[in-house]
Amino acid sequence: MGRLRTAVHTLADMELPPDELLERLDDTVQRLAETDIDATDQPSPVVGTTCLYAVYEPVSRTCSMARAGHPPPAIIDPQGRVTFPDLPSGAPLGIGLGVPFEAVELELPEGSLLALYTDGLIETGDHDIDVGMHRLGNALAQPGRTLEDLCTDATEAVPRQAPSDDVTLLLVRTHSLSSAQVASWTLPNDQSAVRRARSEATRQLTEWGLEALGDSTELIVSELVTNAVRHSTGPIELRLIQHQVLTCEVSDTDLSSPRLRRASTTDENGRGLFLVAQLSRRWGSRSVPGGKVVWAEEALATGR
Repeated sequence: MGRLRTAVHTLADMELPPDELLERLDDTVQRLAETDIDATDQPSPVVGTTCLYAVYEPVSRTCSMARAGHPPPAIIDPQGRVTFPDLPSGAPLGIGLGVPFEAVELELPEGSLLALYTDGLIETGDHDIDVGMHRLGNALAQPGRTLEDLCTDATEAVPRQAPSDDVTLLLVRTHSLSSAQVASWTLPNDQSAVRRARSEATRQLTEWGLEALGDSTELIVSELVTNAVRHSTGPIELRLIQHQVLTCEVSDTDLSSPRLRRASTTDENGRGLFLVAQLSRRWGSRSVPGGKVVWAEEALATGR
């Protein structure tokens, strides 16, 4: 399980969609199982492991999730209404059925509660799994309670008998970003886009009171938009997000992921992403339908 946890963290850093992440994780489990069998001549215990993977987007309030044989999450809205979304179940990891995983995207109200749990919380020897899910939903349908108190109520509601599996419960309460924290623009795919992007970014930072980040943000925006103009053909989207950090996102129609490389002294190109990496606390890219998003984060404090 430690190796699987490491694999999940690695794949999550690649910002893969949940269904694609599970497909790659499934391949990883099968390879680990083959290695274990070759080394010990015994079946690997990780084969048949279940998994639920979810990604929440606080700007759109959407949650995309996919599962590999794992129980569905419980979603409790701010009024205390409980639902268990109908997600395609998928096969447990490592089974090797060749059936693709499917992701579902849901829009969650501000302040929704998302409960992720293991089988041991809802399964008992003398009751249906539906009874356990109903019991869990009732324990969590208490608006205004803290996450710690809800976890206590839900775990104490499990019948006092030896559980059939480990009992784990993870609760997450969703928050969204207000429209005042997000600014976006559609830019033409030509060199005028770079000048406009710098101008709009500077104006927005002034409105947010983040003038101290003006020079670095201008450079980051310039480099990312320049790369988008150079490598894509369709419209370019620029988005700035002010939260715990300042995030700059540039979307384009090119499907290839950018790669950081060290340019030699005679190269005319190739220094853009290196400069972005030096100016930001971290950067990356993710695939989206019809293209990709390249992003960079800056600390809101003036010192780095």
